[in-house]
Parts: sequence; structure tokens; C-alpha cells
Amino acid sequence: MHIGLVGLGKMGGNMRTRMRNAGLTVVGYDRDPELSDVGSLAEMVEQLPSPKVVWVMVPHGDPTHSTITELKELLSEGDVVVDGGNSRWTDDEIHAAQLAEKNIGYVDCGVSGGVWGLENGYALMAGGDAADVAKVQPAFDALRPDAENGFVHAGRVGAGHFSKMVHNGIEYAMMQAYAEGYELLEAVDMVDNVTEVLNSWRVGTVVRSWLLDLLVKALEDDPHLSQIRGYAEDSGEGRWTVEAAIANAVPAPTIAASLFARFVSRQDESAAMQAVAAMRQQFGGHAVRAAEESPDVPPA
Repeated sequence: MHIGLVGLGKMGGNMRTRMRNAGLTVVGYDRDPELSDVGSLAEMVEQLPSPKVVWVMVPHGDPTHSTITELKELLSEGDVVVDGGNSRWTDDEIHAAQLAEKNIGYVDCGVSGGVWGLENGYALMAGGDAADVAKVQPAFDALRPDAENGFVHAGRVGAGHFSKMVHNGIEYAMMQAYAEGYELLEAVDMVDNVTEVLNSWRVGTVVRSWLLDLLVKALEDDPHLSQIRGYAEDSGEGRWTVEAAIANAVPAPTIAASLFARFVSRQDESAAMQAVAAMRQQFGGHAVRAAEESPDVPPA
């Protein structure tokens, strides 16, 4: 199989290597000439036999919109575009309709595996018409883990990215639970070796997971995480998951709380907690800290 790959960053670059290792011919394009195989998107398309398959791995939003708009002018009837980035599922319907004007197929694919995907393979969740998915299947087979599972044709256009969105929402909640457990273990003076406690959970317990493996690895490298600031961004998919839950009247309190916890991490000082402290002082006479007072020093 010949395939074009747009976007050769951390994920895209590793995906190019994994597909080539599986025997596929990959023509990669990136705006960074040091990474790119060709000088332009048009040159990449020219090197592909028909029906052409182009996989897009660029940031969601405007970069994806503009790439698909350009590909529409370069591709022809029967070709297929795959969006493997973290696009919102509602964008998939727009992109599919846009490409359908020239009878170009569209497949959305949620991709999970991060920087470990090159070695371990990627979990792939595809949405789109079965005939279009079939044209991309050799690439899916090259990228998926060496196991029976790891790839699913999840449903119609949008189903792939919707599935990946829910996956990431669950990921938010799992990470938050591990993080809170870690903080509690660190807070008490009776646990001497927090890292080894977490390490002991990695085999035989119901909470074992790859995320736990990664947390233990991080603690082995930096036992008290002193080199890392407690600031966590969100890629957008946690927000989209909560919005979808609201739109479908599905209770998702754990995922929502984990998203809000990330917002809290970005505050040097929480206005809400200032208000809580003020109210506690008003109704109970509880002591408060002055704004300039160090949080590590008990109030007088």
C-alpha cells in the first residue's frame, strides 16, 4: 500500500516509521523541511497511486480545516482522507460533507498510544463508510498492536473521534484518582515508601494499569515530583466529553470533576477558596491567612 501522511511530529513521525516497518510505502509531508519527504502537499499527492489515501495528523481546529480544504482541491473521486488527529467529532460531519462534493471519501480515526505507539502499536477507532475504511485497512493493520484487538470500525462518520473523546474523558478521571491517592499517601507520616506502595499495586490488584506503570516510572525518576510544577493542561477532549454527557443527559460526575481539577491546577490563588475561607471566618470565627502569608506557616 502507498499512503500519504501529513504531519510528522511526535505521533505522525512514529506512525510513518511503524507503517514503513510493516512494508507500506509512506510519503510524508510536514511544514518542517527537516522532517518532510517532499516539498509540498501537492508533491506528496502526486507521488501516490490511485485511489489515493492521505492520513492527516495535524492539530485539531484550523490546521485540520485548512489541510482538508487544500486536499479537496488536490484529490479526486474515489480517494480517501483520514483525519487521525484529535478533532472534535462534530467537525467530522463538516469535513465529510465538504469532501463528498467531489466524491472523496472521509474516515475519522481516533488514535491512542502516544510516544509508545511506535513500539507497542496504536489503538485505533475508525468512523466512516465501510468501503472507505477498507481502502485504509492495510494502514490500520500496520499501526494496530500485534493482537486481535486494537482496531475497531466504530460506526458512521464521527464515531471514531467520539469514541476517542470518551476514552480521553475516562483517562482524565483515572489519572485524577491515581493523583489523589498519591497525594494522600504522601500526606501521612506512617507510609515510608510511597513509590513502592504504588509499585506493589501493579501486579494482581484491580487498579493495575498502564497509567499506574507510568506514574511509578515518574516517581522512580523523581521520588517527590519536585521537578514538576502541579499545572495540568487539557487537550479539549475532556471538555467535549462533559459537553456530550450534558447534551445526552448522561451523568458523568467523575469525569467532570477531573476536568475541573485541572482548572484548579492553573490557579496561583483560588478566588473560590478565598470566598470559602471568608465565609468560614464569618460564621464560625475560623482563622484565615493573610494574602501575603506563606501557606506553609500556620496562622498566629
